[in-house]
Amino acid sequence: MGKALLVLLLTLWAVPSNAAEVLSIGDGDTLTVKEGNLRTKVRLACIDAPETSQSPYGKAARQALKSLLPVGSDVTLRSKATDRYGRTVAEVILNGSNINQSLVKSGNAFVYWQSIKGCDRQTYSRLETYARLGGIGIWSVPGGIQRPWDYRQSKQSNSKRKRYRCKDTSSWSAAQELLRQGDSRLDGDKVGEACESIRRQIAT
Repeated sequence: MGKALLVLLLTLWAVPSNAAEVLSIGDGDTLTVKEGNLRTKVRLACIDAPETSQSPYGKAARQALKSLLPVGSDVTLRSKATDRYGRTVAEVILNGSNINQSLVKSGNAFVYWQSIKGCDRQTYSRLETYARLGGIGIWSVPGGIQRPWDYRQSKQSNSKRKRYRCKDTSSWSAAQELLRQGDSRLDGDKVGEACESIRRQIAT
């Protein structure tokens, strides 16, 4: 037996594998399964799917995962770790197919390089390159859509930013700049213009 093959087999044997039944799909990279009598929340390892609010890609990723893992499917979990939310981080295998890798290949998830430990880096890289060169899904725009980890960070930053009211702004132009920065409350009627009342006051 070749040394490389022996190392591969030892690696596979060392990875905890558990049988489970799919109960529900959360978003593009989370699901709930049943292991024996226990309900377990699973975060798909080594990938990051668009957030649901990253329209339309987040909803497409969730639908892709639902199609790959119908409720009631019997799967194998290759567990890697437990995250800070108490979820099992794992690769999910259905009938010999690696679901995590399938989502990357179909352009429904990015490789999460910050958390690739324990996964086959070369395979994930090859599948992401395939989707990127093919302009599939999240790669249908040049360079791909905003990465989910950057999107989450920007949402957190926006939530910490001071929220203005129209009466707090110095001018109509200043209100438009705040809207461009993400202060959507200034556009109460969702027409793409902040503080129309200021403009109307100037006009009169």
